[in-house]
Amino acid sequence: MSSLRGVFPYLVSPVTKEGLIDRPVLAELVEHLIASGVHGLTPLGSTGEFAYLSPQQRTDVVETVIETVRGRVPVVVGVASTTIQDAVEQTERYISMGADGILAILEAYFPLNDEGIERYFRAIADAAQGKPLVLYTNPQFQRVDLSLPVIERLSHVENIRYIKDASTNTGRLLSIIERTKGRMEVFAASAHIPACVMLIGGVGWMAGPACIVPKQSIALYDAAQSGDWALAMELQRPLWRINEIFAKYSIAGCIKTALQLQGFAVGDPLAPQSPLTEQARAEIADVLRSVGAL
Repeated sequence: MSSLRGVFPYLVSPVTKEGLIDRPVLAELVEHLIASGVHGLTPLGSTGEFAYLSPQQRTDVVETVIETVRGRVPVVVGVASTTIQDAVEQTERYISMGADGILAILEAYFPLNDEGIERYFRAIADAAQGKPLVLYTNPQFQRVDLSLPVIERLSHVENIRYIKDASTNTGRLLSIIERTKGRMEVFAASAHIPACVMLIGGVGWMAGPACIVPKQSIALYDAAQSGDWALAMELQRPLWRINEIFAKYSIAGCIKTALQLQGFAVGDPLAPQSPLTEQARAEIADVLRSVGAL
């Protein structure tokens, strides 16, 4: 089983006015990110607006990304559902299409106990046919969260080897690293300072901002890998402005606006989300210019 590490941008999902996935635009973005040197790609993460896409649109996103990548970098596909049956069906579909790994997301309407949460992720892991699974937890958006005991138990499942914890609690990441004792590795999210996460043992960055600052993100990762923490922090300080603007405005709206400013016709966030204001667009443009991304 190959290792996942490095910079994995969360891809946006461009949709035409007719409601179809804009395959040429998505393919153009994929080619741009690969040319920039990213280590992998993640369609159908939060930035990909998975909650706003139909099953067919999700499938079209995955198909477009896998066909465009052609095996050059790993593709870790987001699977999200309120039911185990649907999550398993999604996983089997994406693995059969050529996904290299699964990012497992739990949606919930009614509250769930730890047993139900654990069963959900174990079922996805089993359906992934040995491909690596990345647990995703984001208490800001999700009704349920993965507790440390559940994470520790899941770390004993052979192919559950990674976690992207999007809480703002970096201490929790260190707890996960210590409790799973090398069985599970941690990716930074946009809610964390990536340089700090890599300092405590993180293996990379899975996040939407990497979609708009791929080269800057890779330079930061390379500095951390070489142990040059002074350089890593020199690169991190200005780059944190991207995270700040990402947190200030809607996730997909911010990244899609930034990509539009960079020349990618990815469209607006999907309704009923609203496009960003001209003031917000100007602020995002200023931030992009400040880090050399515009």
